[in-house]
Amino acid sequence: MTARRWQLAHGRHLDLGGKAVVVGILNVTPDSFSDGGQFDAPEKALAQARRMIGEGALVVDVGGESTRPGAAAVSASQEQARILPVIEALAGVNEVLISVDTYRADTARLAVAAGAHIVNDVWGLQREPDIARVAADTGAGLVIMHTGRDRQKLPDAIADQLAFLRRSLEIARQTGIADDHIVLDPGFGFAKETAEENLDLMARFSELHALGLPLMAGTSRKRFIGTVTGRDAADRGVGTAATSVILRLQGADLFRVHDVAFNVDALALADAMLARQTDRARN
Repeated sequence: MTARRWQLAHGRHLDLGGKAVVVGILNVTPDSFSDGGQFDAPEKALAQARRMIGEGALVVDVGGESTRPGAAAVSASQEQARILPVIEALAGVNEVLISVDTYRADTARLAVAAGAHIVNDVWGLQREPDIARVAADTGAGLVIMHTGRDRQKLPDAIADQLAFLRRSLEIARQTGIADDHIVLDPGFGFAKETAEENLDLMARFSELHALGLPLMAGTSRKRFIGTVTGRDAADRGVGTAATSVILRLQGADLFRVHDVAFNVDALALADAMLARQTDRARN
């Protein structure tokens, strides 16, 4: 794995490559696809965040609007009312790194001011390009995610990934964001319409290294895992951990998950095997 330092807001950083990094999902929403309503009260959200940190998450990703297909949109003020108190409270918890899951520039700016270190944009800077200016001005880490929503995709999955993400990177670089602030996410489940399309993307994941940047995998509890395993969303933690191992072996650095403990253990084994392979190659 290539060692890289991911530069974040508030003078923080995260070293990538040596060990897999688990990012815990904290949906402060009433309608997310697998945990909606479970953590939409601040005290419940904080308890869940502490649980995930205790299980080994290095980053907590806080979102205030469901991104599942067909979810009702919320206003910026609703989103901010949900997430800002949680981010402010988390900012005082140990050494946790905080990510904000939003595509809105104003929400991202307020979240970083409240203590967030990372901006995670599921529209890859292409819905509200001003969010790139927020990342540039604040020094936040930036996750740029691929999506196929609201546009015509190219027939080949990787060709579409590369075309979309290169456009997003052009926006980022024109705004002055350095590459050492950027992580890319292929957006499993975001307008990848079938299980086969998601599985193909997983099988070809290593081709995304052509972009030369760290990669995050967000397969957690996604529908394609249910198609393969027959499990309902809340019971897809083991299946998710299997995908995390597969993608770690293809060079993913970060893993955004609901079930932290399953994935921490599975990825520890993947890392141990990779370390042994490296030792054998050196000897």
